[in-house]
Amino acid sequence: MRNLNKLASVFSATAMLAMAMASCEGGDLYNIDSPDWIANRVDSIASSKPTGGEEIEGLLEDVYTIGNTDFSTGWWAVFSKYYVIPDGEKWIAQFNLNINPAATNTYKNFALILCNDDERGGATYKEYGAIRFDNQPSGNSEWGDYIDRSCVESSLTFNTDTDAGVEKLGGKVTLTIDRSEPGAFTVTMTNGTVTKTYKQKSALENLNADASNTNMRAFLVPEGSFIDFLGTTIEPIGGLTSREDKLPLSMKLGGVAKKVLVGTPFEEAFANVTAEIQFEQEVTKTVTAADLVFQVVPDMETLGKKTLIAVYNKSYKGELCQPIVGTAEFEVVDKLYSMVGAADNSTGFWGAHSDNIKVAPGETYVSVFTNYTSGANNWNNFVIVLDSEDTATEYAVVRADNYGWGSGYDVCTPSGGQADWGTWLAAMNGAKVTAFITNNGDGTADVKTVMNGTDGETYYQDYIGIGVSDPENFYFRYTVDGSHIEFDQMVGADDNSTGFWGAHSDNFQVPAGSTAHTSFINHTPGNNNWNNFVVVLDSEDTLTEYAVVRADNYGWGSGYASCTPETTVPDWATWLAAMDGAKVDLYVTNHGDGTADVLAIMIGTDGEEYIQSYTGIAVSNPDDFFFRLTVDGSHIVFDVTL
Repeated sequence: MRNLNKLASVFSATAMLAMAMASCEGGDLYNIDSPDWIANRVDSIASSKPTGGEEIEGLLEDVYTIGNTDFSTGWWAVFSKYYVIPDGEKWIAQFNLNINPAATNTYKNFALILCNDDERGGATYKEYGAIRFDNQPSGNSEWGDYIDRSCVESSLTFNTDTDAGVEKLGGKVTLTIDRSEPGAFTVTMTNGTVTKTYKQKSALENLNADASNTNMRAFLVPEGSFIDFLGTTIEPIGGLTSREDKLPLSMKLGGVAKKVLVGTPFEEAFANVTAEIQFEQEVTKTVTAADLVFQVVPDMETLGKKTLIAVYNKSYKGELCQPIVGTAEFEVVDKLYSMVGAADNSTGFWGAHSDNIKVAPGETYVSVFTNYTSGANNWNNFVIVLDSEDTATEYAVVRADNYGWGSGYDVCTPSGGQADWGTWLAAMNGAKVTAFITNNGDGTADVKTVMNGTDGETYYQDYIGIGVSDPENFYFRYTVDGSHIEFDQMVGADDNSTGFWGAHSDNFQVPAGSTAHTSFINHTPGNNNWNNFVVVLDSEDTLTEYAVVRADNYGWGSGYASCTPETTVPDWATWLAAMDGAKVDLYVTNHGDGTADVLAIMIGTDGEEYIQSYTGIAVSNPDDFFFRLTVDGSHIVFDVTL
């Protein structure tokens, strides 16, 4: 499939749609000749027969696909329909399980989830547990408070999750859940080659809030595989899906970068774009950029806000059809970092501001930036404003040159007057600055800055004990005065060539009983989950390393062994695609009792929020606790604007 030729200046979505519709009537504007593999697979399903076992009576046609057909679906990312099994009845389902030929783990198949009669996330939702098709007694092939693993039998057993033979689980699977016998419960999964059974001699407890409701639900979850559902003896919630081809109704774009560097090739800029297609009969499918045609309005060559138009013109089976259009907004920029003030230092006092950043009680916000000045006066440098969320209350304004004002400033102690202001001012044009804004939580705040001048000297400016009338509503923002600041401090080379441990940020102290907070933009080549930011918890001299934690739910070190890692990432492939340009807010907490926490809140380029936390990391000396950032085939740029 080739890209559209550039269209002159203004190109409307309506015109795009009209042209796409014309192409479906015989033109080759999009040169679409993709193989009819979906249709072939459905036809194959239609002609296939059960491989052994009982004849299934009353099997209703229910044809749809669960999971990405490129085997990229991660755990808990996509789900089948809900199938409700009343007490005293039996449910039989049949489907083709497609195993990735390159799969190296035994768990890359599917799991049956058993729950009460409520939807996931519902107020009363409870799970009995999960039963996966593979059988690994020493592993996690079944789980849940109501699942008894001693009731499992299988004709194929794996000793580890890396044993060979996962391909034996593929093919046509017949799944049976039998509640027909009083006081018993049985699950059978078989493809004619592998048979796994779960025979519980007692009935499952009723987990429904309404005791008179004895229904249970079941649904399927693939991981690294996909399921072509065929039929069911019970009509699912939402109804059956026929074998007939279905037309697309709408689509939602994902993976669109918020900012694209000017000059980035078209194919590279939108390589991670996906689209969730809604077809007739509530059938959905996620497609990649290869199945879409793109156009940018008005162009990709100039800076500014742009509209990405994506066109999809295939039916569920892959036949050409009337197209649908989706749009997303992004910006073409000449820098991928944030800047406050004009680059020529023409912005006057109060003429530009960063976002207002919250600093919670007991928290220190650490930001790193480059200061640029016109050099006309000492005050033509960065300015920090301490205020409330709505900016209506202004606690204090402090400058880089040992001066400030406001009711909160009146009670503080400023320190950092320079011995030679002329030398300092000359060194501030390009100075690397680290600022620490602390909310003490007791009605006072501190601002400390470390300025590494272009003359090789280090300068300090502190404001201690600034009065804060409402510590729960304490924010700060940056402004400028005949100057500008750039959040361009980078760890790692911007082409992601820096290997693991190849570059490090400064080491930032986290005093006992406090939390340090910083923000940065993460950049990754997307090769592996670990090609992202890494957090190192250590001592001031870095000789003591408490723990190292990564962005992808993994870490090591003596302190890490005692912690609890948690993540909200539902699908690692989707997360990884969204991490190149993701905004990260990192919180490092020193509890002062010998434990520490790390929390990373990541806003991906797909607009989704992903959270990674490590709770209870052991710290042998809370009074000598620091953190720094490093990379692994990636790079980060410190940031403050959201």
